[in-house]
Amino acid sequence: MATIEFRAETSQGLIIQAETELRAGNSLQASEMGWEAAASAVKAVAERRGWRRDTDADLYSAIGSIARLSGDPEFYSLFNNADALHQNIYEGWLSDEHIAHDIERVKRLLAKLDAFMDAVDNGAGG
Repeated sequence: MATIEFRAETSQGLIIQAETELRAGNSLQASEMGWEAAASAVKAVAERRGWRRDTDADLYSAIGSIARLSGDPEFYSLFNNADALHQNIYEGWLSDEHIAHDIERVKRLLAKLDAFMDAVDNGAGG
């Protein structure tokens, strides 16, 4: 079982890999790395909170809980950007420009998840 810290570190490495893959012209690999970065980060939060994290549905449920607890509905749209990358792994319909945009949105999601966990760890929020 992956530790919370491992998942958080992995998500940061994966988002860097996503950008590297996109620059190299590997758009499907970039999409996969972007999705995996988001999924890993959400799993880290879910694990710390004791929430289910085994399926994509569990990840959506976790995002809903994070949005409610934080009072920040942007979590929904940021995770939707990650899910677009997830879909693109199988469909290949996103342009490189769109993938780059979604990767930037995933980076924002990672930062917001970090801030959410810092607030929770310090007794604020959720």
